[in-house]
Amino acid sequence: MKKGFTLIEITIVVTIIALLGTIFIANYRGGERQFALKRSAHKLSQDLRVAQEMAMSSQTTPLEFGPETFPKGGYGIYFEEGASSYILFADCDGDGLYDNTGGALSCRDAVEITPFPEKIEEIFLEKGISIDSLFPVSPSISLTFFPPDPVLTIKPNSNSASVILSFDGQTKTVSINSVGLIDID
Repeated sequence: MKKGFTLIEITIVVTIIALLGTIFIANYRGGERQFALKRSAHKLSQDLRVAQEMAMSSQTTPLEFGPETFPKGGYGIYFEEGASSYILFADCDGDGLYDNTGGALSCRDAVEITPFPEKIEEIFLEKGISIDSLFPVSPSISLTFFPPDPVLTIKPNSNSASVILSFDGQTKTVSINSVGLIDID
């Protein structure tokens, strides 16, 4: 008697391995998307904490802004609906809003009248992730922190704000209230 495998047995084993491999790869890609969305939500909450910390420590503006000074309105983050990035900014004119084209006098010496953007850094979300919607419902939201506590100002005026991130139909919500508590759902 010869020992070995029949062609049918080998075919069944190969079919089972191929089926399990297909299932594993399909689930892996779905999990990869979920983790990318989760990472982006946590990165966003960390960046909110960075702006809050900059205000709490009364950090001066970067050198590109001219002589080092603390911005009149503190530090904030600006969100725009449909964008794949958000902006960390210094509220130089104290209006609680991100000014893309620059504040009235900017953060530089009051002698200089040339306005310039308040942007410190543009932070990009992971590939394929975008800001789906904002609360309060608006095309854009500015969140600014002012020391010493820091006081959080949400523009348009509200007691809380939510940023909903989306990726392939899945969403994550990052919420912050007027006390500065951040929650990820």
